[in-house]
Amino acid sequence: MRRSETRPDRRASIPSFVCVGTLCRVALVSGSLLISSGCARSASTNAPAAPPRVDTPQGVPLTPETAPPAFNASRTMEYVKEIVAFGPRPLGSEGHKKTENYILAHLKGDQVERDDFEITPTEGRFPVHNIIAKFPGTKDGIIVIASHYDTNWPLRNVNYVGANDGASSSALLLEIANQLRGKKREGYSVWLLWDDAEESMKLPWDDPESLYGVRHLAEKWQSDGTLKKIKAFLLEDMIGDADLNVERDANSTPWLEDLIAQAATRVGYQSHFFGREMAVTDDHMPFLQHGVPSADLIDFDYGYNNVFWHTTQDTLDKISPKSLAIVGTVTLETVRMLDQR
Repeated sequence: MRRSETRPDRRASIPSFVCVGTLCRVALVSGSLLISSGCARSASTNAPAAPPRVDTPQGVPLTPETAPPAFNASRTMEYVKEIVAFGPRPLGSEGHKKTENYILAHLKGDQVERDDFEITPTEGRFPVHNIIAKFPGTKDGIIVIASHYDTNWPLRNVNYVGANDGASSSALLLEIANQLRGKKREGYSVWLLWDDAEESMKLPWDDPESLYGVRHLAEKWQSDGTLKKIKAFLLEDMIGDADLNVERDANSTPWLEDLIAQAATRVGYQSHFFGREMAVTDDHMPFLQHGVPSADLIDFDYGYNNVFWHTTQDTLDKISPKSLAIVGTVTLETVRMLDQR
């Protein structure tokens, strides 16, 4: 374990960051601490972010007609447990294949697209499988909601099951599929993306050997014209933490972050969102770089100083059904508000 530290700047006291199993690259960017490392690479300050710009007054009640569907937290938690039971999910492993088949089994009867290809990093040759479930809408445009489902290749020989990092968000998408299935969408089409090969094949984090699935898909959708139809890309990552505090990501599209803040306020969960601001390098970056409005919903403070992240301590006992319900409900409300734009 390596610890990277910096002195506090004049604006805030910046805590030490523990990067488990990896060496962090640290730089000061515009007075903020920038850390680039494993899944969900972050930059953070200890000071709270500026209050999110929220137009909707707090406490405004939603009518039954406008309230988002009740999010089934217990069922989502069962999905998390079942994914974790497959064990570690690095590329090429039995656990990875079981997880892939599990996701596909839950999407049986839905419109599913596979994006299969191979990568050849220095560690060998690996198949990669992106899974996209498509739920058509009446408006011309697409909202993508994404989660990676693999676990870290460098940690393949330890019992690293990624209950929060990959399993929680993958389960969340399965429950969102339940919410969308069998209903006519009076809005944009929603595509659920379980992207693969997100984790770096090396530690410390190596940019060329990471984010394979989303980089491949962004290029593919750029070539076939799909990308210009995407109205928003919403990434879910590490959203099951029982002590839930979703970051305001400085790399995300500002207006989309503002919309998420409004959605959280409308459904009464604003206290769990945007108390901190940090710049995160995650699955959304290839889409941001192609000009797609994108936002990362992530809680990158998993245990004190993020101590559970990328360790064997990332286990089911740290995950809360309430946190899953909070993020799931806010995501669905964000989608509805996007439909109304």
